[in-house]
Formats: sequence, structure tokens, C-alpha cells
Amino acid sequence: MIPYERFRAWQACDQLVVAVYRATTGFPRQELYGLTSQARRAAFSAAANIVEGSAKQGPREFRRYLDIALGSLAELSYTLRLSRQLRLLSDEQARELDQLRVNASRLTWALYEAVRGKHLSTSRWTGAPAV
Repeated sequence: MIPYERFRAWQACDQLVVAVYRATTGFPRQELYGLTSQARRAAFSAAANIVEGSAKQGPREFRRYLDIALGSLAELSYTLRLSRQLRLLSDEQARELDQLRVNASRLTWALYEAVRGKHLSTSRWTGAPAV
């Protein structure tokens, strides 16, 4: 089993979670249980599902958790879009967060494909963050 911290997909998701938490601290109090919570939960879910999936037995189970992570990243896309439309995020904040989200999605998809093909070499999918 490869430690989850070595997966570049997890590293990108972890960076995204931190950025989302920081960006949403400025959201209005009335959004604490709305968009603030939704954005944070979606970002956290992506990273957490990579962690949980990496601990499961076999590639099929791991892929299932990676699929959930990809869904959470897609959900975050809309949450960020709506936050921008409501002017809770500036154009710059929204752009930066979406770039992190796109990178996390790309790396998570690549990891999914690698696990599906059972080509999970530590040199290709782990190591220094790709961001």
C-alpha cells in the first residue's frame, strides 16, 4: 500500500481544502451553514475519499472512492461558481480556487485511470506536488 500523502492527487486536493477554508472565512455569517459549509465539505470530501480509498483492499474499491472524490470536485465547481455570482468571492479568488480545483480533478482522474489499469508506479503518481 502506498501512503496517501505520496499521491499527487491527494496533495493537490489537500492544497485545495486549505485554500477553500481560507477563502470562505470571509463569507457572511448567514452562509455558515450554506455555501461556506458546502464548499468546505466538497473540498474536504475529495481529499478524504482519496485517503479512505487508498486504505481499501484492491483497485476496485480504491476506484470507487476516487469516483466519489471526482464527484465532490465537480460539486465544488458549482459551489465556487455560485459564490462568485453572489459576489462572495472576487474574480481573482474564484479564478485561483478553480485553477486548484481543475488541477486536483486532473490528477485525481489520472490516478483513477492508473488504478484502473493497475499501473500504479510510485515514481509516476507520487512524489513532489505537481502544483
